Amino acid sequence: MSQKVAVLGTGKIGEALLSGMIRGGWAPADLLVTARRPERAEELRTRYGVTPVANAEAAKTADTLILTVKPQDMGTLLDELAPHIPADRLVISGAAGIPTSFFEQRLAAGTPVVRVMTNTPALVDEAMSVISAGTHATGAHLATAEEIFGAVGKTLRVPESQQDACTALSGSGPAYFFYLVEAMTDAGILLGLPRDKAHDLIVQSAIGAAVMLRDSGEHPVRLRENVTSPAGTTINAIRELENHGVRAALIAALEAARDRSRELASGKKD
Repeated sequence: MSQKVAVLGTGKIGEALLSGMIRGGWAPADLLVTARRPERAEELRTRYGVTPVANAEAAKTADTLILTVKPQDMGTLLDELAPHIPADRLVISGAAGIPTSFFEQRLAAGTPVVRVMTNTPALVDEAMSVISAGTHATGAHLATAEEIFGAVGKTLRVPESQQDACTALSGSGPAYFFYLVEAMTDAGILLGLPRDKAHDLIVQSAIGAAVMLRDSGEHPVRLRENVTSPAGTTINAIRELENHGVRAALIAALEAARDRSRELASGKKD
């Protein structure tokens, strides 16, 4: 952990990663940050003891650069960074939909690039971060990315060809669960419960179900069957979900998210 790491474009995810690294044992003195607004940079310095720098200085100084700006801003950032990044620097991209080839074409020949898709549970150290190697990235580079992103949750290596599917399933995944909780809360109100009680019931049920899925080793079908007694309440509810095509709608939704990720990778903005 003696290497210097720079987080460029330190928004919510970048800050979550920064704070997770410090909790994981990284020394604030080894962490550099860049931010568009000076007051934001000073806020990060005060809160974490890290060093705010300009983008060019980060590129010259850090051993690893983590680019967390929005996808539409990445080209401009790379134009600024390219003259200052030596070919031995590790560049980690956290931008949705942008392939490693996009970076390799704009940086010095041989620059190792690792693509990471994380998600918003990084804010509570429960992220799922999916990691893929570019052309010049080695196992050691992937291990560095795993060490960094492991500070805010779990990591998984996949071929880059699977990144769009992972974006649809995991990168966007928390939003689907929030949407489901929102719908179930409305249903609880319709059934006569106060909103706060409906919310508490659903959230704790979701946490319990997630822990069972993670820790039991059982297939989700088996876990569902354990709740679904013959002619009971659960099977009646599931029948209605099937009648309304919820399973098919979920599959179609994830396909749509994957397709949009591919469009972003090809440069299509709208």
